[in-house]
Amino acid sequence: MENTPLDLLIKGGRVIDPANNLDELFDVGIAAGKVVRVAPGISPAEASQVIDASGLIVTPGILDIHTHVYTFRPRATNYVEGVHADAHVFSSGVTTVVDVGTAGWKDFPDFKEHVIDRSKVRILALINIASGGMVDAESEQSEAEMQPAIAASLARAYPETILGIKTAHYWTAKPWDEMHHPWASVDRAVEAGELAGLPVMVDFWPRPPERSYPDLLLKHLRPGDIHTHIFAQQFPILASGGRVNDFLFEARARGIRFDLGHGAGSFWFRNAVPAFRGGFPPDTISTDLHMGNINGPVLGMLNTMSKFLSMGMPLPEVIRRSTSEPAQVIHRPELGRLTPGSGADLAIFRQLEGDFHFADCGKARMAGRLKLECQLTLRDGQIVYDPWGLSMPDWEHAPQSYWELHA
Repeated sequence: MENTPLDLLIKGGRVIDPANNLDELFDVGIAAGKVVRVAPGISPAEASQVIDASGLIVTPGILDIHTHVYTFRPRATNYVEGVHADAHVFSSGVTTVVDVGTAGWKDFPDFKEHVIDRSKVRILALINIASGGMVDAESEQSEAEMQPAIAASLARAYPETILGIKTAHYWTAKPWDEMHHPWASVDRAVEAGELAGLPVMVDFWPRPPERSYPDLLLKHLRPGDIHTHIFAQQFPILASGGRVNDFLFEARARGIRFDLGHGAGSFWFRNAVPAFRGGFPPDTISTDLHMGNINGPVLGMLNTMSKFLSMGMPLPEVIRRSTSEPAQVIHRPELGRLTPGSGADLAIFRQLEGDFHFADCGKARMAGRLKLECQLTLRDGQIVYDPWGLSMPDWEHAPQSYWELHA
């Protein structure tokens, strides 16, 4: 690849690529939609186009592994309204999203045809254990609609897209009865995961003593399974004195993965800040983006990542938990990296310093000094977001075609 002519050269940025242990000034050469070279001192003469990234941060394309982007739902009861991925995530440097359980097996073929196959953003999915998923919210409350064999067979039929099983929202308040057992949704999701050989993501509401939080993490989930909404208000993250509960560290040692899943109601500074300071950050940073939180408090991955930056998480760690780490969690290690030969999904950021405030889901705020601003996003080597014209010449020096009248 050393002598390959370059379509695009990203020159002089601080390349942060945790998968390859890179954090230094490098150039990134791109050809035919692939990363070709990552090295210092690549000559601009080798490239058809050069982007000056001096003073900026260059990373792999961001992965958001908790979103809702299923937008075409003719029979929806509208528990959650998904966002249009192409319209809303490139501005955060996101090139891959995972839709987690919006569709169950009844609606996944429609989701794939009308959204996944038509999107520029790479869309992967977790299939809901309930037949109607969040399209038919009542199905999430019915044990009869939780069919592990069917969910697993669908996952096996679409291995390039379906990464696992999702369980959510099951029986959060009403009394248990013969039709609603405490662990039905979790255990059937895990059964489907076992049948398909895939992880499970759990959106959970503890109801001890029948359905306790430690039992979820230490008895019902398997190594590699994902607990999302880790800093939601309902979880007993903290013990007396504000320290992190020991069973959380035990669960992490067992291999349980902890995802942020910010959402409209699942991120509270009163849990997140003490947990972070107590040595328990999330494994993966994600948004739970949908139409109910896109105008706040989530906004997008940039805002969510910036919250952790302002909490004191080092920038390389913020990037790792938004690129290579989620790629490992979803078993797609080829994503979230700038390895030569990989697809050229790439983001360029500016780190801003000033007086900022960030909101949580309880309508409280946190002051911060740092935040990220996306300057440019590439998907498979194509520029899909460039609001400040980073890839463009100054108008006075634009090529001849700029000055010509085009019908």
